[in-house]
Amino acid sequence: MPDQTYSAHESAIIDTGAQIGAGTRIWHWVHVCSQAQIGEQCSLGQNVFIGNKVCIGSNVKIQNNVSVYDNVTLEDDVFCGPSMVFTNVYNPRSAISRKDEYRETLVRQGATLGANCTIVCGITIGRYAFIGAGAVVNKDIPDYALMAGVPAKQIGWISEYGERLELPLEGEAECICPHTQSTYQLKNSQVTKA
Repeated sequence: MPDQTYSAHESAIIDTGAQIGAGTRIWHWVHVCSQAQIGEQCSLGQNVFIGNKVCIGSNVKIQNNVSVYDNVTLEDDVFCGPSMVFTNVYNPRSAISRKDEYRETLVRQGATLGANCTIVCGITIGRYAFIGAGAVVNKDIPDYALMAGVPAKQIGWISEYGERLELPLEGEAECICPHTQSTYQLKNSQVTKA
């Protein structure tokens, strides 16, 4: 057996076949299924579950009590707050099997999913978007959007550093991240980093 390049607590269950990148840390009572793909330098907190048809990029932080179910993809640098929830069936029933109806969920690079938020399956969360704690997301979210509430509504824009940007929700404008001095531009209801 080759040397293991990741670290896992003795209570973790790593099914044979799971692909786990170098430097990844797996904490207490985690279960990683056999077909899961996990990148380098990730952190899986206590009581995390990673399903078979899950692809996780590098430098992803998944806090305690999060289940990442089949058909969820997390790109690099995603943060999943404690006890946040993914789903993969839109209309589940106990007596009806809907495993052939799983919907794809994509969380783009750098996005933050706050504690206790819920991500309804079948959507895409844009790059560096920020989903506030407890929000329920049921539609696609644009890059750099700041979302809060139930259901989640856009309340602003946020920088890659995590600072709120002084931009209107619509129109055309430009502003500078107060921490990094990077410039962001709003045009056609989308924000880009200049």
